[in-house]
Formats: sequence, C-alpha cells, structure tokens
Amino acid sequence: MKGSASKIKLESYGDLFGKHDLPIVQKVAMQEQVVEIPLAELYEFDSHPFKVLDDEKMEELVQSIKERGVLVPGIARPLGKNRYEIISGHRRKHACELAGLTKMPVFIKEMSDEESTVVMVDANIQREVILPSEKAKAYKMKYDAIKHPGIKGEGNTLALVGATAGDSAKTVQRYILLANLVDGLLDMVDEKIIGFIQGTELAYLDEEQQNWIFDFLKETSISMNKEQAAKLKEYGKKKELTEPMVKLILTESKSKERKITIKANRIKQYFPEDMSETEMENIIIGLLEEWKNRE
Repeated sequence: MKGSASKIKLESYGDLFGKHDLPIVQKVAMQEQVVEIPLAELYEFDSHPFKVLDDEKMEELVQSIKERGVLVPGIARPLGKNRYEIISGHRRKHACELAGLTKMPVFIKEMSDEESTVVMVDANIQREVILPSEKAKAYKMKYDAIKHPGIKGEGNTLALVGATAGDSAKTVQRYILLANLVDGLLDMVDEKIIGFIQGTELAYLDEEQQNWIFDFLKETSISMNKEQAAKLKEYGKKKELTEPMVKLILTESKSKERKITIKANRIKQYFPEDMSETEMENIIIGLLEEWKNRE
C-alpha cells in the first residue's frame, strides 16, 4: 500500500462520502471541484481489477467523447507532484486517448489506500457487464479494505462489501473465494468453460493442484460437472489429490440426467379433478416405490 492508514478516523463506513443513496461521483463532487488533468499525469490504480477492453462499448464511448466530451468526470487522488492515481475513470482515460484528447476532467480528492479502494470498487461494480474474475478480485480488495482497523464498518463486513451492487453476504463470500483461483482457471470461469459453482469448489485447492486441472482442461477441452469439482475438492482436503487422480476424475463417465414428461391428458382420468399436482405426484411416486419393491 502506498500510504499510512493511521490517518483514517471514520465513525462508520458511510462516513467515507456521506449518504449511501448518492452515486459515488456525486459524493465526491459535493466536496471537490473538477480539474482538467493531462492524461500523462493520470496513473492506473494499483492492482486495478476491472479490464479496459477495446470492444464495441469502447468504440461508443470514444464516439461520445468526440461529440460531447467527457460527460462524467473521473475521480483521482494525488500521488505527488504532477502524478495522480485514477480511482474511477480508467475506461474514460483510454477513450480520451483514442479520441485524440490530451486532458480529462477529474475530481481530485485526498484519500487513504483503504478509502480509495472502497471508492474504486463501488464506482465500477455496477457496470452493465462485469466478468466473474473482475467482481471476485474487486470484492476481495474491498473486503480487505473494510476489514482494516482504520475503518469501522457497521454490521456484517461481507454484507457491506456487496451493498452497492445488491449482492448478499453469501454471494460476496463466494466471489471472494473465487479470487483464490489461479489466473488460468479464473479465465475459464469468465469464458464459461468452468461453471461458477465448480470454480468455487476448485478454489479450495492449492496452486499446484489447480494448475494440474488447468493444464488438463486446456489440453483436452473437456467439460467439468459439479460432481467432479466436488470430488476434486474432497480429495484435495484429504491431501490425497495427485495429478493422475485429477485426470482420472475428469475423464470418468458422467451420469446423464433423464427427464420424463407425462402429458396431463394421459393421467387425468385416474385422479379427481380437485386434486393438486403435488398430491398427484406423491401418489405416482408412491405407486412406483411399491412396484420397485415388488420387483
């Protein structure tokens, strides 16, 4: 971390920028003035978890800036003479560069490392599209910041972390767990090669074990179900997981779920009209159990 946290004196988490119902940029704007800062003096936030992509959304932002300028100023904190760390506005800075601008409007505010981390996450977490890896790393950073002795959070820390995006404490806990994945597996979760639940199961394994799984999945392009992920986690917890066992578990045949649909007009004659679907289902299951026992 770049600064000392000893200067933080907050009565509550909400004291960072006042009322919770105000957008983060508004909270800063209430206290600071907009300044035009040269792009060359704006530096990326340390370990910034949100990706800046040259995609269709970026093209739209560049076009918007060319036509109307930067409508929402960024947020930054001073690092020293002519040096500022971007808290919010990484995409806007890149778009300004692509649009041929040399400066960008920014709110400048003195912030501690912990405060700037919370603001950075809250300012980005409500994006329309966020990858699981981005949310996982962001929530981990915000959790660590709020847990710092200098910030007195009110209530459950996990709930505070997810409050801005409306995520429950349990959801936040799962994302923070996901942040323990090696980059290769985390990318596979982003690409939907590995499911979110499978990813959280693999996050319990150590780095070497995760790399065995990543290498094998990359080499074979096979899919992994929840049952296999749970089995890998279980062997890992027992300290019994080996590379050959990883290959064995991931190549064992997967049980196929069978779905049977019975049309209502084929069975309605056997039940009273006022009987509920649940009652009908219970009777059918009971009859099947009797048939199975007789067999």
